[in-house]
Amino acid sequence: MVAKYRELFLRHLEENKYTKEPVNLYEPINYILDLGGKRMRPVLTLMVCDLFGGEVAKALDAAMAVEVFHNFTLIHDDIMDSAPLRRGKDTVHKKWNVNTGILSGDAMMILAFEALKTYEGDEFRSLMSLLTKTSLEVCEGQQYDIDFETRNDVTIEEYLRMIALKTSVLVAAAMEMGAIIAKASKEDRNLMYQFGLNLGLAFQLQDDYLDSYGDPVTFGKQVGGDIIENKKTFLVLKSQELGSKEDASSLELLLSENYTGSDKVEKVKALFDRTGTPSAILREIEMYTEKALQLLELLNLPSQKKELLKQFSRDLMQRSV
Repeated sequence: MVAKYRELFLRHLEENKYTKEPVNLYEPINYILDLGGKRMRPVLTLMVCDLFGGEVAKALDAAMAVEVFHNFTLIHDDIMDSAPLRRGKDTVHKKWNVNTGILSGDAMMILAFEALKTYEGDEFRSLMSLLTKTSLEVCEGQQYDIDFETRNDVTIEEYLRMIALKTSVLVAAAMEMGAIIAKASKEDRNLMYQFGLNLGLAFQLQDDYLDSYGDPVTFGKQVGGDIIENKKTFLVLKSQELGSKEDASSLELLLSENYTGSDKVEKVKALFDRTGTPSAILREIEMYTEKALQLLELLNLPSQKKELLKQFSRDLMQRSV
């Protein structure tokens, strides 16, 4: 069933290529949108709309808004992280240059809002309000992420708040958009949002895990990228919590600008393994996945429709990419 929504969205994406000039503004936009990925967010918008009895075709523009906005954040994130790869291909700023990446990213944010212009009245206001709120929250999450780079006292609670803002709120918004278009009740809209928030947290924590332990062939990004960038991920913070003072000191040294050894990733992962951190993050992923699934029970939907969302969640959490 998920394949049906993905195919529908990909057809819509292909039919709405950005072919305007100047070419060097729009070509990078088409490039990143063509890189692939699971299309999780637009699929969720279409799926939720359908499950609540809405007209799926009517949700395509909202799905487009979510996907274009998401990819805008990826372009700018990759610039800030100096990332060389995105989904196994050159990042936009590497293929073109940083200035092009900034400008094309800016244009994508505007195009995301423009995609909502086909909606009217209360529907338009609700969608626009949700995307505006989400956009600011994503920026707040990114700023926290940047701030954490120069702090040595980041807590796991702060980290979870940061990834909720940076990643989860957009997943949640994608789901609520589908419910808005299907004219679901406010209670069901809120439940879908909370479901997406918890699923998004599980998804991002799994991304953290795969960044260190994923297969470089299927992961599509540089394995160990977070370690190389000295990011204070859940793995790092949990390792500091579970390990000895000596482990914490070693980790601090390895994740400093002063350490430039080629064995950095291997040494940090060895510390993670010694402190039992991989098991801890997998338990956390399971907890947020279960929280999301429990929220489904409260939805005003037939059990077979809830089961489709449950299956989607399980499939998503079994990914290796």
